[in-house]
Amino acid sequence: MKFDLDNYHEILDTLTRNKSRSFLTGFGVFWGVFMLVALIGGGQGLKELLNANFDGFATNSAMVWAQPTSKAHKGFRKGRMWSMEYKDVERLRHRIPELDVISPMLFSNGGTAYYGERKSTVGINGVLPDYQRINAPKLLYGRYLNEIDIAQKRKVCVIQKKTYKELFPGGGDPCGKFIRVDSVYYQIVGVDYNSSEGISFGGESGTTMLLPITLMQQTYNRGNHVDMIAVTGRPGVVMSTLAPRLRETIGRAHLVDPTDEQGIMFFNTEVLFQMIDSLFRGVNFLIWLVGLGTLLAGAIGVSNIMMVTVRERTIEIGIRRAIGATPRMVLSQIISESIVLTMVAGMSGILFAVLILQMLELANTEDGIISAHFQVGFWTAISAALAIAVMGVLAGLAPAARAMSIKPVDAMRDE
Repeated sequence: MKFDLDNYHEILDTLTRNKSRSFLTGFGVFWGVFMLVALIGGGQGLKELLNANFDGFATNSAMVWAQPTSKAHKGFRKGRMWSMEYKDVERLRHRIPELDVISPMLFSNGGTAYYGERKSTVGINGVLPDYQRINAPKLLYGRYLNEIDIAQKRKVCVIQKKTYKELFPGGGDPCGKFIRVDSVYYQIVGVDYNSSEGISFGGESGTTMLLPITLMQQTYNRGNHVDMIAVTGRPGVVMSTLAPRLRETIGRAHLVDPTDEQGIMFFNTEVLFQMIDSLFRGVNFLIWLVGLGTLLAGAIGVSNIMMVTVRERTIEIGIRRAIGATPRMVLSQIISESIVLTMVAGMSGILFAVLILQMLELANTEDGIISAHFQVGFWTAISAALAIAVMGVLAGLAPAARAMSIKPVDAMRDE
């Protein structure tokens, strides 16, 4: 289409002739585009926030722990208390080769950590270095536990985000400093800033203090007992298929019925992540359904108002036809007016949605780290703009067809 400045001056003059009507008509498109873009960005941000609750956890991991039995087995009554032991790690390693990482864990009831006059309530976990392959840390300072810490039973620890902020409110690297829990001093070797909150063992999220498991066995007189065993499967292995074999291997060694799902608890994170993915597939479908429905309603409003405008301009269009305007010129004029109205309203909706999403993103920024990205991608915004343009063309087709059908004689008679 050839660019004609006078033509666009005429379009603006037509649209501003009745400002209230043009504003209210454009608001329907504005709101539809705003809803679509804001819901897309908001849905993406909410998914990131939810995933952050399980941040760092391997998607093919599982946890096994002991609880009172719910079934009688081999002369033992139900309700019997039992516990796993360190030998179970070797049993699982030899009998289930599909497992990749097998990491035992110990928990304590926690306590209060002191650094000078400051204190923080902590939960204490004893782990092996390979636990970081199951729940990956985000080390702000220092390092994770290593094999030498395990072998020498070093009194070292890795503290988490909330404990670090309570004990060291001024910030800075705390590695090398000592904190006291009860009567034992531990040297800090790392600060884990993992924000995972959905899965937490041994205390409130962000307050867990990790110790070498051998040190915890000695310090808390735990012997060879194990509170939990965390495992991951090798690539391609579905963890839920290994659950019966895990229960059978551990149950046989401790005289617990392998079918006792309450006695031998098995938590599969793979199922959890699949539930989250399924949830947000449904959410995304609803977002597009609501957004496009609202946008379509706005486009229908534009089409209706353009029909009214064409009816009001019957004489004007008839005179144009009488002095030589072709149907194509009339068609171009009406569709151009529709496109300009929808594009101005639609781009305003996109800009307003981006502004709101940017504010949400800033509200979810802590210590310079963005917790969730609410902004839509560049191509999403471009797709929304193209959708607006298409809506503008479609909205203008019926009014343009009505305008093309006007004949000069009918226009004079209408007067």
